[in-house]
Amino acid sequence: MKQEAMHLVEQVQLAPQIYELTLAGELVKEMNVPGQFLHIKVPREDLILRRPISIHEIAKEKNECKLIYRTEGEGTKVFSELKKGATLDCLGPLGNGFQIEQVQKGQKILVIGGGIGIPPLYELSKQLVKKGAIVTHLFGFASKDKRYHLAKFAELGVVHVATDDGSYGARGTVATVFPNVDVPDAIYSCGNKGLLQSVASYYENVPDVQLSLEARMACGIGACYACVCSKKESPNETLKVCQDGPVFQAREVLV
Repeated sequence: MKQEAMHLVEQVQLAPQIYELTLAGELVKEMNVPGQFLHIKVPREDLILRRPISIHEIAKEKNECKLIYRTEGEGTKVFSELKKGATLDCLGPLGNGFQIEQVQKGQKILVIGGGIGIPPLYELSKQLVKKGAIVTHLFGFASKDKRYHLAKFAELGVVHVATDDGSYGARGTVATVFPNVDVPDAIYSCGNKGLLQSVASYYENVPDVQLSLEARMACGIGACYACVCSKKESPNETLKVCQDGPVFQAREVLV
C-alpha cells in the first residue's frame, strides 16, 4: 500500500449518476491484481472518511488507471465536479482481488456483475482473455439508460444483459439469464447482496466461485472493523472485507 496525490487526467459521465475517472501516478505501478480498490480522500475538509472505489482498468504503459463510481452522497458529488488537472489523495491498491493464477487456456469463465459492481470486472476480463480463457459476461442494470461500456466488454467476450424493467435485454435480475449459458469452469462476480446470493446458490456446484463483496468502509486497511462478514462454517467468526477481501470464495463466507 502506498499513498500518492494522483492527477486527474480525464472525467466523463457514462450514464445517469455514473462517472469514469482517469488518474495518473506512480501508484499504477503497484496495480496488478484485478478487483482491488483505491481509498480516496474527498477534497473537502468537513468530509473526513475516504471513499473506496474499485479499479476499472490499469494502463501501466501510460501510468494511468480508470475508476468508475456512482454519485450517492456528498463525497462522490464532490468527485463528480472535479476537472482535469485536479489531484486526489489516494491510498492503494488495497484489498485482495480476484485470484486467477490457476486459470488455464481454453477454460470457460463466467463474469457476472450488476450496476456499479461491474467496473472492476473489466480489468479482470482483460487479464482472463490474456491467459487464453473464454469469457462470457452476464450483466444486470436497472434500466436501458443505466448501461455503460457494453461494447468495451463485448470486445473481450459475449455479453448477456438483463434489466429490471425489461427496457434492454431480458426482463428481470441478472439471474434471469443464468439458464441461457453453459455451466463454466469458474465464476467471478461483483454486485449487491442479492446478486451475490443468487450466484452462490445457483452455481453451488462450481468449484471456483469468487465473489467481490460490497461493504461500507471506514479505514480501508482493516483497523476499524467497520466492514465485516461472517464465515460460512462458523458464523460467529468474521472476516474484514477491506483487508481479507473484498474477494472471497463463495464457500467461505455468508453473503
